[in-house]
Amino acid sequence: MSKKQLLGSLWAEGKISRRDFMAGAAAIGLTASSATALMASSAKAATPKKGGRYRMGLGHGSTTDSFDPATYENGFATNLVFTHMNHLTEVNNDGSLIPELAESWEPSSDARTWTFKLRKGIEFHNGKTMDADDVLASINHHRGKDTKSGAKGILDPIEAIKKDGNDTVVFSLKDGNADFPFLVSDYHLAIFPSKDDKIIWEGGIGTGPYKVESFEPGVRAFLTKNPNYWKEGRGHFDEVEMLSIIDGNARQNALTTGEVDAIDRVDTKTVRLMARVKGVKIQESTGTLHYTFPMDTRVAPFDNVDVRLALKYAMNREEILKKVLHGHGALGNDHPISTSNRYHAGDLPQRGYDPDKAKHHLKKAGAEGLTVSLSAADAAFGGAVDAAVLYKEHAAKAGITIDLIREPNDGYWSNVWMKKPWCVCYWGGRPTEDWMFSTAYAGGANWNDTFWKNDRFDTLLKAARAELDEAKRGAMYAEMQGIVHNDGGVVIPMFANHIHGLSDKVMHDDKVAGNWEMDGSKSAERWWFG
Repeated sequence: MSKKQLLGSLWAEGKISRRDFMAGAAAIGLTASSATALMASSAKAATPKKGGRYRMGLGHGSTTDSFDPATYENGFATNLVFTHMNHLTEVNNDGSLIPELAESWEPSSDARTWTFKLRKGIEFHNGKTMDADDVLASINHHRGKDTKSGAKGILDPIEAIKKDGNDTVVFSLKDGNADFPFLVSDYHLAIFPSKDDKIIWEGGIGTGPYKVESFEPGVRAFLTKNPNYWKEGRGHFDEVEMLSIIDGNARQNALTTGEVDAIDRVDTKTVRLMARVKGVKIQESTGTLHYTFPMDTRVAPFDNVDVRLALKYAMNREEILKKVLHGHGALGNDHPISTSNRYHAGDLPQRGYDPDKAKHHLKKAGAEGLTVSLSAADAAFGGAVDAAVLYKEHAAKAGITIDLIREPNDGYWSNVWMKKPWCVCYWGGRPTEDWMFSTAYAGGANWNDTFWKNDRFDTLLKAARAELDEAKRGAMYAEMQGIVHNDGGVVIPMFANHIHGLSDKVMHDDKVAGNWEMDGSKSAERWWFG
């Protein structure tokens, strides 16, 4: 991208003032009239234009993907669901919570009862009008002892759901939960049409901006514009094509050759080079994305807390951050709460690389000369294998031998994650502490990928959820982060920025969401061609 194009893009996206724009124009030798013309053309480009086929190249996807919302497990499914479905609430691109299919919600004084008023007249792609029965069936699909849904953990606090007429749904919780409206924005909890109290998920019928025309799991999805989309100012494209391109080089080549219009997971090693490619621009946002090394704490040697601590001290996370993310992120501290979260425990001491402490804990565990296997593939995140190789080198200095198993990218999430005792993983994170902890750290949660259980942690999780005093709630979440840090079965070396590569004709709002990749996985709904 030239300096002139960059200046125009910054103006179009509202990132610089008029004064700064004119100063920048003068600095690159533009006359006043040329600068004014550039300002006008850039402003015109920033006005959403209808039409075109938007093509995404995504570093996710598996042949086991399906429309069943209980099975969503990777970023392809997340982007697909937000492209053709809606939820009761939506995390906006500025991080705030806004209504989506629910037009409003109201809690009881103890936050145990939540009443959601639904929008009227919203149609599914098959012409059926959405009502309270659809919401009940869609939420209940993820509840009950037999469900395998990744959303089961966050819905366990629900005691009952009932409708009050066709346009009102009332949730009764076992305990108060001040964050409950955030939870129903979870990507699993899309609202499907229903029949006889069961959702009709086959075919991917939703209320979203695009209708699914074809879907080949692990390969491609093709969607067309929903002419009856209810949300004003969204869903600008005529068509959307989603391609699973897991190999990072292939994905970046697809962008630079014009085969796709946007990609996620730009390799941090090549960000600067990509930014120099004509017709390409880089979009970077920070949020809750983090990379992890989860261990199955049910099996030896990971059932021993001293072994877990030894593995945590045996990692040089500073080197991994530098060599894998190249500065596009921040150090992790073996818990999943980012600095962008409300109750981040900033006072918790940063764990550093300490081979001697690792050896100390190995000796306590009676595990000197430890050998463990670690499964890794770049399907987990770009640079996952490189990170695992570095980790192996670090651990050797602590007397730990890591046997690195390079797994196939395809099927990684169904065959390796939560199947092998130790592997590499990524988490998009969650907007609230309760949501993140309930999804992946609560005892018995479906996506507790370390199978870890700590009674004190679970007690605090329940108490913090209902606590309305900010100071008390913050103290509880700080203690929980400390428990995961010291006792949990996960090594978390770093938080990563979302780095996207876009064609310079792709435009978006000033702010781009950081809760998921690709503008909260809503790029197809929110972006447009300039």
